[in-house]
Amino acid sequence: MSTTALPSDPVTRHDFDVAALRAQFPALHQTINGKPLVYLDNAATTQKPEIVIEAVNRFYRHDNANIHRGVHTLSGRATDLYEASRAQIQSSLNAAHSDEIVFVRGVTEAINLIASSFGQRLVAGDEILISALEHHANIVPWHLLGTRIGTVLKVIPVTPAGEIDLDVLPRMITARTRLIAVNHVSNALGTINPIKKICRIAREHGIPTLIDGAQGLPHGPVDVQAIGCDFYAISGHKAFGPSGVGALYARRPWLDELPPYHGGGDMIETVTFDAVTFAPPPAKFEAGTPNIEGAIALGTALSWLADLDHVALAEHESALLAAATQQLGEIPGLRFVGQARDKAPVVSFVVDGVHPHDIGTLLDAQGIAVRTGHHCAMPILKQLGVSTGTVRASFSFYNTFDEVEALARAVRRAQTMLT
Repeated sequence: MSTTALPSDPVTRHDFDVAALRAQFPALHQTINGKPLVYLDNAATTQKPEIVIEAVNRFYRHDNANIHRGVHTLSGRATDLYEASRAQIQSSLNAAHSDEIVFVRGVTEAINLIASSFGQRLVAGDEILISALEHHANIVPWHLLGTRIGTVLKVIPVTPAGEIDLDVLPRMITARTRLIAVNHVSNALGTINPIKKICRIAREHGIPTLIDGAQGLPHGPVDVQAIGCDFYAISGHKAFGPSGVGALYARRPWLDELPPYHGGGDMIETVTFDAVTFAPPPAKFEAGTPNIEGAIALGTALSWLADLDHVALAEHESALLAAATQQLGEIPGLRFVGQARDKAPVVSFVVDGVHPHDIGTLLDAQGIAVRTGHHCAMPILKQLGVSTGTVRASFSFYNTFDEVEALARAVRRAQTMLT
């Protein structure tokens, strides 16, 4: 993940073999509308390496059984694989203990879990602080909580470049502030937020922090202990894993204290018609049969990711971003939306006089997949003066400079056809 200003020239380490990396992703090797696929919608979901696809296949062929509740061999194998994945997620996030990892469906469910369970500690007038950069998944749950109990949602402002105004944050904290929840990386703009500084400010005021890490983990190592957050949420499908599974890191004292999010089997110790006692964390937050194969494949994805050269990957992604910024920036009438100094490989832009959906449609005709619209981040786009949405090209380390050039050519062609 980029942590400095972009290089003036796109330079990637000479030992980075993008072709060998791409060879592991079967979905990349197809044609769309008669053109080679150029997949630039990685902020929406990443493609999956063969090893992840095979992990799901292998589970259903050899290990399919329910977990934690069977004495037979298949159940034992499935349970071992499931818990090994939890341990891999612990390692990938550098959590202190594997029982600080709760499996969820994704970041959206993780935030709803916190809004529900942590929300039971709150009363009318208590404040939740989020930033203007948030995905709807970190806005709507707090609106729902406020509707139910009268909590107050306060928004940390963002500069015209799309950066959190950190100077304002300490002044926004009051005696009623109960949680600060921000994303690690903006899905709409690519802004990398100063989450260590935000968490440090929060700790100085005794306030817990929740980080939406959906866009963070795919672009570099995450160390929750170094970040200093109380909660960190990830989605598998954003990080080369399967859909419908993710994880919530929560410091163990919080998991001990917070009540369950929902109830059912496998999260209890005893049940009578008069009372229920819950299993210790993380089990008490994992009611019912989970997405077993998804959890296992997520562990596979993160293990695969951990073995890559992260320095080389970061340099390649930074170079892709620099090349895209330069080539798109040369198109008359194209305006970037969000130009933070510290960015993940995401370019969000509009073209004068052309609707983003029309550009996206014409790009698709050239085999180029981008996202158009508001990217589930309406408030920040409205603040930045965008009413119809943007075109968003989001890169991953398996993208190439040839694909950047194809994008720029296709945008120029679309502009010519539509104006």
